[in-house]
Amino acid sequence: MLEGNRVSRISVRGFAVASATAVTAVGSVVGVASGSVAQPNDPEAMAADATLLADIPAGQQAQVQTASLTQQADAQAIAADATAKKDAEAAARKAAAETAIAKKEAAEKAAELAKERETKAAAEASRDDVRDASSFATQSSYSVAQIQAMARQMVAGDQFQCFSNIVDHESSWNYHAVNASSGAYGLFQALPGTKMASAGADWQTNPATQIKWGL
Repeated sequence: MLEGNRVSRISVRGFAVASATAVTAVGSVVGVASGSVAQPNDPEAMAADATLLADIPAGQQAQVQTASLTQQADAQAIAADATAKKDAEAAARKAAAETAIAKKEAAEKAAELAKERETKAAAEASRDDVRDASSFATQSSYSVAQIQAMARQMVAGDQFQCFSNIVDHESSWNYHAVNASSGAYGLFQALPGTKMASAGADWQTNPATQIKWGL
């Protein structure tokens, strides 16, 4: 009769109440096993939980304990998934930023190389456009303006200013200029003047020949 009343008492309380209490008690044990810090519990509540757990038949206690462990394992799995998702998102953002930086650097380098090729091509085109000394008709005399125009056609555009600075300093564009003390001759004050014969036999009278030698 006493045993019957005891079973009846458990039935009235319900398996749900016993399960919840058992989860609390078992959860404390699992929490310690998982490395979490347990909070202080009310001694009277713990005693009551232990009494209720003891009231559950042995077979049902195992089921309650298994349910508790499964619940906590599920919670830990969900937390792990959330952490992994955050880590993956952070890694994706970092990778995207690194890719963007690499693309920017590559684009800047490509633009720089393209500019260098363009500059080189322009310089080569300028050199291709120059005329040879022999392409100018021979005259009895030449003005400074004519000599400068001739030089512009024979000297590459990116070199003309340097060329002009030298001639300004040496002869002021006078192709007949002679240094009274040394005998240096022509636009570049070649010393001796006969050096310019390597560019043409008319080195004394043809500024184009002197320009060719100067180049």
